[in-house]
Amino acid sequence: MTQPPPPQVWPSLRAHDAHALIRFLTEAFGFEATAVYADETHVHHAQLSWPAGGGIMLGSAREQDSDEDPWPLRPGNFGAYVVVTEDPDALFARAVAAGASVVAEPHDTDYGPDGSRDFTVRDPEGNLWAFGTYRGEPRKG
Repeated sequence: MTQPPPPQVWPSLRAHDAHALIRFLTEAFGFEATAVYADETHVHHAQLSWPAGGGIMLGSAREQDSDEDPWPLRPGNFGAYVVVTEDPDALFARAVAAGASVVAEPHDTDYGPDGSRDFTVRDPEGNLWAFGTYRGEPRKG
């Protein structure tokens, strides 16, 4: 039996066309559609795993004024920084070829002891995705 992954942070978002966004995120960035609970028009819950660990969860947006929505997130308001373990320039080219809108082309930063190679794009729903080699600072303690 496969063990579940250790606890992690899983950002969540909503989409006007969640089926299309799932296709885009897997094609453009390389997320893996680990679980998709859906019917023809509505994604109730999807887990997209990032190959290096963690991932995102998403679903279809509901009516804006629904009091029954326990998670009332609006499409296009999401932003994430995703750690790239290999070639960020190749990932940038893949994302642009799949239709991502460029916000910032690949560039070097001074984040961390070795610097970082970063870029930022928007998906078709308007969400911001920054990718880079910066892995964060070590925990103190």
